[in-house]
Amino acid sequence: MDYESLLELVKKRRSIRRFKPEPIPDEYIDKIIEAARWAPSGFNTQPWEFVIVRDKVLKDNIVKIIDEYRINQFDRMELSREKWQGKPWRRWPKDPMDYSNAPVFILLLGDTRTKVGLPMSAWYNINKRESIFDSSLASTFLYMHLTATALGLASQWTTAVQVPVVSCLLKEVLGIPRHFVTYDMMVLGYPALTPKQKFLRDKKEIVHYDYCGEDDFRTEEEVKDFIRRTRNWALSAPHHRQTEQE
Repeated sequence: MDYESLLELVKKRRSIRRFKPEPIPDEYIDKIIEAARWAPSGFNTQPWEFVIVRDKVLKDNIVKIIDEYRINQFDRMELSREKWQGKPWRRWPKDPMDYSNAPVFILLLGDTRTKVGLPMSAWYNINKRESIFDSSLASTFLYMHLTATALGLASQWTTAVQVPVVSCLLKEVLGIPRHFVTYDMMVLGYPALTPKQKFLRDKKEIVHYDYCGEDDFRTEEEVKDFIRRTRNWALSAPHHRQTEQE
C-alpha cells in the first residue's frame, strides 16, 4: 500500500453510530481478527482476547446495561462540568437506527495474567506496567477499526464497557472470568449514515522541532477555546443526526 492509499483509509475511518441491520459475512469478522492479532504489543505479550457477539438476546442485554449506566451516571455526572465547557454531553437519542441494530459486537478483552511477561523493571513500576498493557490493547483495537473501514464496514468505539459496574455486569452476562478486563467494544455493521466532515486542529499548531519552550505550545486559554469548539462540533445537531447515505 502506498502512502496516499493509507492516508485515505485513515481519513475514511470514522466513528459511526447508526447501522443497517444487514448481517456481516463471517469472512469479514475473520479478516478483522486476523489483522488485529498482528498488532504490536509490549514484549510480544499479546494480551488480547476477542468475544464476538451476534446473538440478539445477548446484544440487547449489553445495550440495556450500557444504557442504564448512561442514564444513572453518565448524564448526571456531565451536569457537574465547568460552565465554560459549553453544553453537556447527551446520550445518543433512541431511534430505529441506533447502534443496537448493528449485527455484531466485538468485545476486546485484556488478559491481566500476561503482565508477568514484562521485564521486572516494568512489573515493579505500576505506571509503566499498566501503560504497556493498555497501549498493547489500544494497538489491536485500532487495527480492528482500520480493517473494518477497509472492508467497507462502519464501526463505533464503545468505551462504556470499561466502567466498573458495566464491566462487572457484562462479564456475568457473557461468562467472562474476572482476570480479564473489558477494554473496549466495537459495534460493527454497514453504515446507515454518513458523518459530517471531521474537525481537526491545524497541522502547524501541533508540530514542533528540536528544542521547544513554553511559548511554542498553546496557552491555557487557547486550549479552553479549542475544547469549547470541539465540544460544540461533537454535540452539534448535524453530527448527532448525521446525514443519510444515498
